[in-house]
Amino acid sequence: MNSDYWQGKRVFITGCTGLLGSWLTDALLKMGADVIGLVRDFVPHSQLVRTGLIDKITIVRGDLCSYDLLERILAEYEIEIVFHLAAQTIVTIANRSPLSTFETNIRGTYLLLEAARRNPTVQGIITASSNMAYGTQEQLPYYESMPLQGRHPYDVSKSCGDLISQSYAHSYDLPVAVTRCSNLYGGGDLNWNRILPGTIRSVLYGERPIIRSDGTFKRDFMYVKDAVRGYLMLAEQISRPELHGEAFNFGTGQSESALHIVQTIIRVSDYPEMEPVILNNVKNEVQDHFLNADKANHLLGWQPQYTLESGLAETMAWYREFLELDAN
Repeated sequence: MNSDYWQGKRVFITGCTGLLGSWLTDALLKMGADVIGLVRDFVPHSQLVRTGLIDKITIVRGDLCSYDLLERILAEYEIEIVFHLAAQTIVTIANRSPLSTFETNIRGTYLLLEAARRNPTVQGIITASSNMAYGTQEQLPYYESMPLQGRHPYDVSKSCGDLISQSYAHSYDLPVAVTRCSNLYGGGDLNWNRILPGTIRSVLYGERPIIRSDGTFKRDFMYVKDAVRGYLMLAEQISRPELHGEAFNFGTGQSESALHIVQTIIRVSDYPEMEPVILNNVKNEVQDHFLNADKANHLLGWQPQYTLESGLAETMAWYREFLELDAN
């Protein structure tokens, strides 16, 4: 990463209080960037709030789906780089309430891109898609050249946002690039129905963790700090015309079953003999997926630096401190 690039750079982040947004904001502040964050809901236990970093950035309160607000932010703060991370990311919520997911993940994306298209100071936009945008493929791993064919609400919302981003790059020469990350984990993820934070919280409390699937579903899990590096390296090179409209996979290239992940966490906990509860009631989710990230390596020089074990060690330490503080 190039710290000099970010010194004084005016950066707009949607979703700055989320898992990735909090760690990305931290990295940008350390390199001297001027960060403006869009916040809809105040989340007191967000990593951004708990660390006090929220007091070091400019906060604009409002909804991603307000076009006038987005246009005002980009113009008045003379934004140069945009990281579009805001999304409804919970698959079960998307299945139960698809309209809110479509509003945020699709409409929110094209409104932000349209506002960026009309603002001359914007030099680059990085939009967050997902490995889920690929849907179900006959072959694994996913390559960027594969079609986007989400079928269920969350997957479809990411497929659409991804294609809309590409459309703005190719139709209007907007400096947009798309990221498709594998499943992210790390300290600060407070969505307890996700397998990693939910399992960690359960074992720290001495409770049997719950697996919603049958345990065989496989995912590619990547530590959030590796994702932050990928976003920064892509943004630093967004002035290269050949990157405009391109999508980049960021992942470890390996997949682990839900059962293996849970057993790994249990094994390093204070209750190594504990057995998980397997519900086997998952619907509308892709069975297996993982990414090939060779393109990011060849064009950007990126590759993951954390193993699952080293990433989990830092993550477990974060949750142990957080839950002890929360209990007090």
